[in-house]
Amino acid sequence: MSADWEEIRRLAADFQRAQLSDTVQRLSERNCIEIVSKLIAEKQLDVVHTLDGKEYVTPTQITKEIRDELQVRGGRVNIVELQQVVNVDLTHIESRANELVKLDKSIQLVLGQLVEDNYLDQIAEEVNDKLQEAGQVTISELCKAYDLPGDFLTESLTARLGKIIQGKIDQSNNRSVIYTETFVARHRARIRGLFTAITKPTPVINLISQYGFQEHLLYSLLEELVNCGRLKGTVVGGRQDKAVFIPDIYARTQSNWIDAFFKQNGYLEFDSLSRLGIPDPVSYVRKRYKSAHLLYLKSVCVGQGIVDQVEASVEEAISSGSWLDILPLLPSCLSDEDAGMLLQQVMRTLNKSSSARVFGDTIVISEKFITECSNVFNGLMHHKAEKEMKNSPVFLVTEEDLKQAAVFENATVNKKDKREERRKRASEGSGSTRGGGGSNAREIKIKKSKKKTRKDEDSDDESQTVSTNKPKEREIPFMSLDEIQNVLRKHASDCPDELILELSENLIRPLTKSYQEVLRSVFLSSSTSASGTTRKQTMKDFQEELSNLYNNIRLFERGIKHFSDETQSSLAKHLLKTICTDITNMIFNFLAADFMMAVEDYSTITSEVRKKMLNKLQEETKGPLSKLQGSLSGKSIEEFLSFLDTSVEACGILIKKGDKKKERQVLFQHRQALLEQVKVTEDPALVLHLTSVLLFQLTTHCMLHAPGRCVPQIIAFLHTKIPQDQHELLANYQGLVVKQLIGQTKHNDNEDHDTLGDTATETEKGPESIRKELQELTTAIKDLVLRPRKISNTEE
Repeated sequence: MSADWEEIRRLAADFQRAQLSDTVQRLSERNCIEIVSKLIAEKQLDVVHTLDGKEYVTPTQITKEIRDELQVRGGRVNIVELQQVVNVDLTHIESRANELVKLDKSIQLVLGQLVEDNYLDQIAEEVNDKLQEAGQVTISELCKAYDLPGDFLTESLTARLGKIIQGKIDQSNNRSVIYTETFVARHRARIRGLFTAITKPTPVINLISQYGFQEHLLYSLLEELVNCGRLKGTVVGGRQDKAVFIPDIYARTQSNWIDAFFKQNGYLEFDSLSRLGIPDPVSYVRKRYKSAHLLYLKSVCVGQGIVDQVEASVEEAISSGSWLDILPLLPSCLSDEDAGMLLQQVMRTLNKSSSARVFGDTIVISEKFITECSNVFNGLMHHKAEKEMKNSPVFLVTEEDLKQAAVFENATVNKKDKREERRKRASEGSGSTRGGGGSNAREIKIKKSKKKTRKDEDSDDESQTVSTNKPKEREIPFMSLDEIQNVLRKHASDCPDELILELSENLIRPLTKSYQEVLRSVFLSSSTSASGTTRKQTMKDFQEELSNLYNNIRLFERGIKHFSDETQSSLAKHLLKTICTDITNMIFNFLAADFMMAVEDYSTITSEVRKKMLNKLQEETKGPLSKLQGSLSGKSIEEFLSFLDTSVEACGILIKKGDKKKERQVLFQHRQALLEQVKVTEDPALVLHLTSVLLFQLTTHCMLHAPGRCVPQIIAFLHTKIPQDQHELLANYQGLVVKQLIGQTKHNDNEDHDTLGDTATETEKGPESIRKELQELTTAIKDLVLRPRKISNTEE
């Protein structure tokens, strides 16, 4: 029994030892990796591989190591440097760093760096040491020293002001500098003493550079001292380089002088105010004299007293039928431009239904005075008209007149240049002459110049190219500009030369028109006593002229057919609007004489006037003439000529159709007239126009009546008709003419239309070089037709 129990105790001991002993299980490295990977995949284990792949690190361990490294480095560490210490990927470090910043408010992430509050406290202590030593510290210097952004550093240091940093910062205007109270007090004392001693306006920027003030601190302290009344003065110009400190003593003296001057003289000159130290005189005057009724001109402002004086004088001159130059009434400091602006303002306050005009910007002249001056010429008109009718009782344009068109154009340009010179001389020597008058009329009529558009310029260009057989009423001149001036000088000897000149320019056109009426009345009175033979001769001349126009239209139609449909249509429309319209008006005017509707100048007859004339005609002539009238708005010359044949047959007018000999004679006369124009004209656009038309006639033996806008099509047509060198010369000249016209158009849009364009290209070198090149090529262009060479092999 004892042996059994012994055996049982031994087995129990063995069992106990077996239970207490550890079981040894060994796994291979590969099995461990697979197990960990499985756990990570199933998200049961959160670990991170190291960069060498030999270890796993938990996020908590990464955070602990970041905290330890931050503590070791004194409270500031770069995230990139943590990668080498922790030995994990940078993304994991950035993730744990962001998490750490969220959990711990004493840690901040700035530009990829972790910064603790302890580190910022250390920086604040160092800044305080520098501040106490220097008196001021700029944030920009601290940014360079500590490599931290300015906003972050400003916010951090501002939170420690009064705690660690014994200083202050300007919260309102300049947060880039930290001051000590002692530094600010020292600056305040220096500023107070310096600005108290100033007695005249002084630029603040000069004081800053001379005495070494801190700019923003100076402006803050200066504003504070001015607002509290310690400094008597004001700062104008804001906190910029134009800031000026004006002491009250100077401002009071200045204001007293300005008030006294204005009260005594009634005006203020802006240049004088600028010399007194007022940077913006206009704003100063507007602010100081808010309730006063002032008129602001270019260089001065005038009071109501001067305006009333000028207005009364103008009314007096108008009511007395005289003239007035307002310059002698105004202070000498007012320029001609100021006087013109003042006069225009006075005119606007008066009733505009009165008859008065403004000459030379400063002279008011009544319509009564102008009428008196015009009436002086009445007797001279009748005397000259009777003498003219005895010598040459002819009223229609002849071919010889067309040869003088270009000469007249150049004479007009030269006359304008001379007129401008005389005007300048007159303005220099006649500034104090004026006339008198009464005081009742308050009505003024202001003449304004109309801006000339590009369309008007095109029409002028077209009107310069004249067909030799296009009839228009000759406007027989009455007197030249110089002759009118001589008569006016005798009649109004007290008028200055400037007024005489401008008055002559305004009267020359009305006098010429009145002279035509006098001539017509003299002509009609002489015609009523003429014999029946003379009336027959007049009818014969009418039919002859009508025949010439008819044959010219036929010849021009042949030239039009050389072009393409589009150009042909433009040329046909131009021919219908010009010569075809003229021949239609002649027929209508001839028939209108029977019912007293004839006009002196048939070229003034419009479509509406022709319709009124049609209503007066008999049925047998009304139908054909209605169709003739309608064909003018079409595009077909053949259609017009067909209706013209029917109309003249219905009206009993005989038209002689030309033969070959007559056509050659007309072609020769047309070419000679154009050649005469080419010789005398110097206008590049007109030279190009005439040369192109002449070359067309030389190559095709056909006349051409073309507007200026069709010159490019004519030059393109001549490409195969003239030698290559001639065509290249013509095309080059055309390009220069186009550039010149574009430059002139831009200049005319910007220039003052009340003066001649004397300063057209003072600063523009482009237009001047184009003008010189055109002058050099003009002779060569003229030689193409004045000295014709072989046109082409085919023509030869």
